This record gives sequence, structure tokens and C-alpha cells, in this order.
Amino acid sequence: MRFFLPLGLAALLIAAGCSKDKDVEPPAALLKFNGTLPVKKLWGDNVGGGKKQVKLRLGLGPAVADGVVFAASHKGEVLAVTLDTGKQVWVKKLKLPLSAGPAAGSGMVILGSSKGAVIALDAANGRERWRAHVNSELLSAPAISEKVVVLRSVDGRLHGLDSASGKELWQVEQQVPRLSLRGTATPIIAKELAISGFDNGKVMAVSLTTGDTVWDTALASPHGRTELDRLVDIDSAVRVVGDDVFAAGFQGRTAMMALDSGQIWWAHDMSSYRGLTADGQNLFVTQSDGAVVALHDRDGSEVWRNEDIKRRGLSTPVETSTAVAVADYQGYVHWLDKKTGYLVARVRVSKFRVSNPPVAVDDTVVVMDDDGKMAAFRADPAHAGTAVPAPKAPPTKEQKKAAKAAAKEAAKAAKASAKAADKAAKESAKAADKAATKAAAPPPAAPPPAAPPPVVPPAVPPSAPPGEPPAVPPSAPPAEPPAAPAAPPTQP
Repeated sequence: MRFFLPLGLAALLIAAGCSKDKDVEPPAALLKFNGTLPVKKLWGDNVGGGKKQVKLRLGLGPAVADGVVFAASHKGEVLAVTLDTGKQVWVKKLKLPLSAGPAAGSGMVILGSSKGAVIALDAANGRERWRAHVNSELLSAPAISEKVVVLRSVDGRLHGLDSASGKELWQVEQQVPRLSLRGTATPIIAKELAISGFDNGKVMAVSLTTGDTVWDTALASPHGRTELDRLVDIDSAVRVVGDDVFAAGFQGRTAMMALDSGQIWWAHDMSSYRGLTADGQNLFVTQSDGAVVALHDRDGSEVWRNEDIKRRGLSTPVETSTAVAVADYQGYVHWLDKKTGYLVARVRVSKFRVSNPPVAVDDTVVVMDDDGKMAAFRADPAHAGTAVPAPKAPPTKEQKKAAKAAAKEAAKAAKASAKAADKAAKESAKAADKAATKAAAPPPAAPPPAAPPPVVPPAVPPSAPPGEPPAVPPSAPPAEPPAAPAAPPTQP
């Protein structure tokens, strides 16, 4: 049996499990700053969602094609309005629990339902063209080409349907883990390939016409003791720039791959379940912890990092001419300068979370929250000022506690270091004094010369009395000759 885990809950559980303390850091507070990028609201609308749509975390977001914005609600309402003015073009009410899309292209609008229904509408008037069915829930917008519509379902399958009739042309499958994040990657079409990420950490490219696998690359491999540790879902769309594919996964890596072979050119450990966008020079990634990071697309080196809106449940980033826009869990939309990452503008759509990616067309950004409220905003870079860093947020209670503990440890270490230095200085001074004393002492006096031995006069024998001969010292008696050896005894 397979289980789904909401994205935010997964991030909180993993953060709590990795922390020594059970307290999880709160979302970053939004501080006032001097906005340097003028942004104005063009229009607002509501397709109607309700509490059920908010709780289900569905794949319902805006789509734009040929100057028209399309949106849908879980209750089955589909809406088309103009991008510039928000003027209603048509409304279609379907008696289906919509859960994916819409996607727009090739004159069609495609939507999916919680029960596997796939509906194609005419983009010009909302008339239904065809209806198909797959055997699983749909939670991401499909990809549309002139001949094939590609859908990703929650059972690990990628489907190819005929654009004209909805007939299934092919399907491929990847193994799904027991536990995964709720959501699926949006497939993309590039150079006759359909490319999508999967819940097992793989990115796969198949032939658009036949469904044959062209390449299959593992962006991350499950590891760890628990099911939470082994989550490696790729739930966001990959991006294709020229002959390169860029992808990011949860508890996995952000990588650059070859479009024709899937070979990984570079990869960095970087967890993301919302994904990335690219502008031909840099990648902009929303990390799982809410940091927004810019990377050079050629080697993956970091250009800048913004943590001013950390832990705010950010959406997939979208890029305009001079900025990167992301939305958060309280309905705010933030613009970050492309070159520096500094915050340059902020507006609010509503009080509800924005889970699905905004859509950017030039400097216009369309956002829809999880309750169905939608709005379009346009930036004016021609009158933008110089981006400056946002003020730093005051430290939280946990940060103050950590800073106090760090200061205490630093003071203790400094005291120990000073004590050791003082001891070393004393020993050095003592050694220096000893050496100086030794150098100042006079050299020892040379010993006096040894006295010559006393001269003893030779002994003179006493004089003999008159009339007697002089005394002669007695001489030693003559040595006796050695005795002859005894004769051996004779034998009788």
C-alpha cells in the first residue's frame, strides 16, 4: 500500500528529526524594506475553490497561451480571461472534481481529475473536444504538442495520448516507493522527447511518438533508516535550455544533464521539492528550507543566496526580465533581483497558501492561491532603483539562546587560552632568567700548579769508627741451586 505525505509536513518532520531539540525554527518574519522595483496589480479574479481544495493540495494553477489566462477549480469551473485586462473570455462548468491543470497549447486546454478523467477543451470558446481516462489520480498539468498530450499520474506512469482524439498511444512506468510526497512532476516536451521526474528519484526521457525509453538517469538514490529519510521525490518540472536538462529533487541533488543521453555534467547536493527555473545563464532554485539560490548553469557554482524568506513554504520560482518571483504560504509574492538576490518588491494576493507555480510572461506574473483567488501583477524595470539588502530580522528566542551558549563557550575557551599563554610566558621568562644568570657568572679559577715532589737526598751510610773498615751493607745470601728432580721409583 502506498502513502502520500504533504510537502510541508515532510519538511517539518525531517527538520525535527535532524534537530537535537524538538523545536523547529519558525518561518522568517517579513520585515519592511525599501522596494526598488515598481509593481502594480493589473486585475484579480476568483475561480472558486473552497476549504476542500485548500486541504487537498491539488495541482491546479494558472496557464497562459496567446495572451489568455486559463484557470480551474476543484468544483469543476474552468475560466479564461485576457492577460492584460482580466476580461472574461469564457467560463466552462464541468461536473468533475478537477485536480490537475490546466495546460494550454496547440489551441487546446487540457485538465485532469482526481478520478483519472482527462478533458480537452477548445482554447477559443471552451467547447469540449474529447474526453479520456487513465487509471489513477492526476496531480500535475500535462504537456501538449501538436500530436501528443503527455500526462504523469500518481501511480508512477507516464501516458501519451493522441492530441486529436485522446486515444492512448503509449505508457511507461517507474517503480513507486511505499511513502512519497503528495504531488507529481509536470512533464515537459523538448525535441521529440517527453521528459519527467518520478518519485524514486529518477528522470526519464522517452520518445514522444513511441514511448520508447531514450534514457533513464538517477538524480538521487534512497538511503537512510526510515521511510522519511528515503524520500527522494522529483515533484517539479525539469527545465530544458538548448541541449541541456536541469532538474532538482527532494533530499537529492540539483543537476545538469545532457538532453540526448541523460549524462550528468554536474550535480550538487541540494534538496528542493518546488524546483527551479533558468534564464540561459543562471539557475534559480527554491530549496526545501525556503532559501532561494542562484547557480551558474555551466558549472553549478553559487552566484548568490537569499535567506530573508526562509521556511515560508515558497513556490517554484519564475523569472521576469530583471527579477525572480516566488510566492509563499501566506499569499505573498516576493521579487528578488536577478543579479544580487536582494528583495526588490513584495505584494499580497490573499491570505491563503500558493502551492502551484506562478506564470510569468515578460514582466507580468500571474498567481493563483490554493483557494482559487487569482491576480496578475506587472513590474516596471524601467523605473527600478538600485537593489539594496533587506534589513536583517531580529534574532528569535532559539537564536538568542544559541548565541548565548556560543558566547559562553567562546569566553571559556578564551579564558583557557589566556591561562595557557600566561603559563607559557612564565616558563619562558624563568628559562630566560636562568640562561642570563648562567651567562653572567665568572669563569671558574684555574687550579694551582701541582707542587714538585720533595727531593730526598740519598741515604749515606754512617761513617765507621776510626780503625775499622767501612761498613758494607749486607748482601743477600747466595741462592741455593735448585734441587735435582727425584728419580722415579723402580719397579720391583
